[in-house]
Amino acid sequence: MRTDIFARLDREPEPPKIEPPRMSRHRIALFGGTLAFYLAIVIAVLVSSWLVTLDWKVMLFRPYQQWPEIHAFLDYYIVLGQRGPTATMVACWLGWRSWRQHTLRPLLTLGAALLLLNVTVGAVKIGLGRLGPHYATQIGSAELFAGGDIFPSGHTANAVVTWGILAYLATTPRARRYLSAMSAIVSLGVGLTTVYLGTHWLSDVLLGWAAGLLIMLGLPWAEPLITRAEAWIFAQRENLRGFGRPVPSVPVAAGGPRTVLLPQPDSGEAPAREPVVSAAAGGTGTRPRAHASHPAHVVRSERTPVTPVGSRRPPHADRTPRGGSTTPARPVAGG
Repeated sequence: MRTDIFARLDREPEPPKIEPPRMSRHRIALFGGTLAFYLAIVIAVLVSSWLVTLDWKVMLFRPYQQWPEIHAFLDYYIVLGQRGPTATMVACWLGWRSWRQHTLRPLLTLGAALLLLNVTVGAVKIGLGRLGPHYATQIGSAELFAGGDIFPSGHTANAVVTWGILAYLATTPRARRYLSAMSAIVSLGVGLTTVYLGTHWLSDVLLGWAAGLLIMLGLPWAEPLITRAEAWIFAQRENLRGFGRPVPSVPVAAGGPRTVLLPQPDSGEAPAREPVVSAAAGGTGTRPRAHASHPAHVVRSERTPVTPVGSRRPPHADRTPRGGSTTPARPVAGG
């Protein structure tokens, strides 16, 4: 008996029994606090407050020139915040989980989170139109409504949502804690990397963290829709499986009883009887036995009715057959 991990994979696991997170009071309080923080950052940038001044100080400090030895590593680390590679990796893992657990909830939850991310973050990006540090035109300006698309930071928000969805879908409390810590570290590193490379303002990263956290905290509100979508997809699959299948016919078992219509006798005729082999014809006077291959205990209705040809009595020279000629028999010449 195998005891390695492959032996465990051979068994089909059941779907997890842990219920999806709900909007508890604690979660609602966190959602409200994060939303207030989100709005505060937007207002601070709109009025060009001290936060915009801090953005310019960090940008003019040029971190990529202060620590050039880590530049090559951070060029690869930033990939953990790009939507295409990260979504593909996480979707492969969640797809395997969906196949093993016979449920579409992991993939549907990831799709719902990415859809919310694209709608909310994309709308704010286009609406505010902020330029990045490399394209800034005036020192001390917030660079808003100038046709840019970097506020909030998409890399940071994507890192929070993509890696945070693993913690959201964890099946044990211990795994949820570890994955939550991992997603927080990865998203924090991705945000600071964009500031180091000079592609985002510091306020862009702060707003990106808040935007991703809002999606993760509000995702339980989408659970009823995810459940209905999963049920609808499974129903459509069953309909496609049953489409075009022929209706199975009920076969008649071999040797089973069959309905045989016997001829109804008229008023002047005798009912049909089965012929009996006479002794004169070489028989024994009894009914012939069924062949060895014929099934035993054959009911009378299964036999094919045979209309008798003549009388059961053997022919006699002194008797005249019924319905025949009345002419007496002639003696044989030469007697």
